[in-house]
Amino acid sequence: MPAGFDFINAITKRGIRVIGDVHGDIQSFIHAASTDRFIIQLGDLVDYGPDSEATLHLMLQIMREGRGIFILGNHDRKLARVLNGRRPHIDSQLEKTLQQIAAGPHLLKQDVLATALNNAPAWIVLNHTIFVHGAFHPAVLRSSPYGATQRMTPVFSRALFGETTRHIQPDGYPERTLRWVDYIEAGYHVYCGHDNRSLNGLPYVRTGAKGGMATFLDLGAGKGGHLAWIDLAPETILPGRGAITALS
Repeated sequence: MPAGFDFINAITKRGIRVIGDVHGDIQSFIHAASTDRFIIQLGDLVDYGPDSEATLHLMLQIMREGRGIFILGNHDRKLARVLNGRRPHIDSQLEKTLQQIAAGPHLLKQDVLATALNNAPAWIVLNHTIFVHGAFHPAVLRSSPYGATQRMTPVFSRALFGETTRHIQPDGYPERTLRWVDYIEAGYHVYCGHDNRSLNGLPYVRTGAKGGMATFLDLGAGKGGHLAWIDLAPETILPGRGAITALS
């Protein structure tokens, strides 16, 4: 973000556009990003879709202009660890993303890209509204959201990968559960991506046992689905501009 950027003032003046997982779907991302609202993108900018390089370029441009920020997703973390020299297993989707970056027209500098990914928060808390990629953990309300590309903790794991059972699905991926929604206290609302839970092509909204809510914005962009976003008015998340915890 630009030096001295006033995050809270930007939200108060413009409101927020929350954008779900992009996964390289650049044309949809261009359309979603065409707004005067402050953008909070929920992570997983890369992999699967046709142009992760252009997607990253646009997100970096949005940040330079002070128009938005992105949260670290699990696919973004994989890319960051390669750029940081900590080479995990490079699967076919990550290899495709690396090829797109190398061949892309925007000549993305790896050190600039690595810095942006390393500095991305794993969640954002604004009063009783929480933005996270994978799933909520109560500890996000008292923990720093930075450092997930360097180390993995139980809180970072939940934030990036969601909550899983001990079972493996037929597709080889861990089975995920939504039990975490029951940990959200009444009056709190979590906006997340990662899981495409939609039953009707719209974001899925779930109320937990304690009365808290979660809205799932991953609708399969880059994977044959579409990109989802929700616009939030300033008064929805910053009522009276009371006790505000931004980017923490």
